[in-house]
Amino acid sequence: MTDLTVIPIETPTLGDRSYVVHDGEVAFVVDPQRDIDRVLALLEEHGVRLTHVFETHIHNDYLTGGLALAERTGAQYLVNGEDDVSFSRTPLGDGQVVEVGGRMRVTALATPGHTFTHLSYALTDAGSGEQVAVFTGGSLLYGATGRPDLLGAEHTHDLVHHQHASAHRLAELLPDDAEVFPTHGFGSFCSATQSDATSSTIGREKQSNPVLTQDEQTYVDELLAGLGPWPAYYAHMAPGNADGPSEPDLSLPAVADAAELRRRIEAGEWVVDLRSRTAFAAGHAPGTLNFGLDGGFATYLGWLITWGTPITLLGETAEDVTEAQRELVRIGIDRPAAHATGKPEDWSDRELRSFPTATFAELAQVRHHREVVVLDVRRADEHDAARIDGAVNIPLHDLWGHLADVPPGEVWVHCAGGYRASVAASMLDSVGRQIVAIDDSFDNAEQVGLHLVGPEA
Repeated sequence: MTDLTVIPIETPTLGDRSYVVHDGEVAFVVDPQRDIDRVLALLEEHGVRLTHVFETHIHNDYLTGGLALAERTGAQYLVNGEDDVSFSRTPLGDGQVVEVGGRMRVTALATPGHTFTHLSYALTDAGSGEQVAVFTGGSLLYGATGRPDLLGAEHTHDLVHHQHASAHRLAELLPDDAEVFPTHGFGSFCSATQSDATSSTIGREKQSNPVLTQDEQTYVDELLAGLGPWPAYYAHMAPGNADGPSEPDLSLPAVADAAELRRRIEAGEWVVDLRSRTAFAAGHAPGTLNFGLDGGFATYLGWLITWGTPITLLGETAEDVTEAQRELVRIGIDRPAAHATGKPEDWSDRELRSFPTATFAELAQVRHHREVVVLDVRRADEHDAARIDGAVNIPLHDLWGHLADVPPGEVWVHCAGGYRASVAASMLDSVGRQIVAIDDSFDNAEQVGLHLVGPEA
C-alpha cells in the first residue's frame, strides 16, 4: 500500500488484533485492548499524535481500552451512534467520513452480522484517492467471518444472513488490492472458524473465503453447523464495554504468606499457580489450580471461574504475576485479591502434592493390564469427531461444577495437547482424586494402539 503505516498489536492469548495507523504525524487506533500502555508506547516510538479511536463494535470477547485511551490522549472516541452506551462519544453511522490529519480518510461502513450495529472502516489515502485498506472487526475475517450467535439464539438467524450480506458489501465496495485488517480470527472464539493466514486482501478473500465463494444458504448452513461453545465470561463483556471501562491498575496486589493462601483456598477462593504444567505436576501447594501462562490462561480461567470469585496469583517472579494481571484486566478481572512469588515450598505450610504425567503410548500400555478412567476434557464437538473408545467426556468448561461426576478410580485425563488436561488435573487433584495428566498430542493416540471411534477416527 502507500506510505501510510498500519501497525497490528497482537493479543495472541485472546486471538485478537488492534491497529495503530499513522501518516508519520497523526494516528488513529482501531479496537484497542484494555491495556492501553501498549498503544501509548507505540505512539511514542513512532513520534505520532493520536487524534481518533474507532470501535468496530461493542466487543463480546474483551473489555475495550477505547474510552480510557481517548480520555488519556484527548482523541475523539468514535462509536456507532446506535449503540446504547453510558459514556460520551462521537457517534458514527453508515457512510460517514472522518478526516484524520491531511492524509487519511476513514469511511464508516455498516456491516451487521457479528452484532447488529457493527461498523467496518475503509481507509483512503487522501493524497492518491486510493482505497488502501479496510478494518473489518468481526465482519470479514481471514477465510472466515465473525460468529453470529453471541447475542443469543433468537438473533442468530438474522445475524448470519446479515453477515453474508455485509461481506459481499465490502467485496463490492473495495478494490481487490485493498488490505483486510480484522480484529478477530487469530484464535478468538468470536471467529466462526479459524485460518492460519496472517494477512490478506479483498481479492484473496473473494477467492478463498466461504462467505464470498459459497451461495448464501450453503454458507449459512455450514457456518451454523460448525459453531461450538464460547467462554462464559463473554456474558460480562458487552455490558462492561457499554459502561466504558476505565484504565486498569496493573500494580501488584498485596503479598500473601502460606497461612493466608491456605485460608483463601479453604474459603473457596481460587489460588492460581501460573507455572508450566510440567512444573505444577512435579509439586504444588495443595488446593491450588494450574492455569499456566504458557497457554490460553485468561480464556480458560475466565471461562471456568464463578464470576466474582477472588483470585490470588502465584508466580515464580513478580513479572509473571504482572503478565497474568495484564491478561485478566482484558476480560474484566481487575484486581487480584493477593499474590505470592517464589517456589511452591514458599506457598504451603503443608506437604506439597504432585501427580504423574504420561503419554498416550503409556496409556495404551496401562490399559492392557488394568482398568483406568479415561477422562476427555475436550469440547463435545472434538470428542464426538474422534475419541478413545470408552473415554468419558466432560468438557473442561463444565468440569468445575461436575467433579463429582467423574467415575471412581485412577483418572487419566487428556485433551488435544496437554494444557486443558493440566487445568483439569489440578481441579481433580484439589479434591483428592488420583490423577495422571496426559501431556501429549491427541494426534498420537491412534498410532500408539489406542482404539479411536467417531467419524474422524
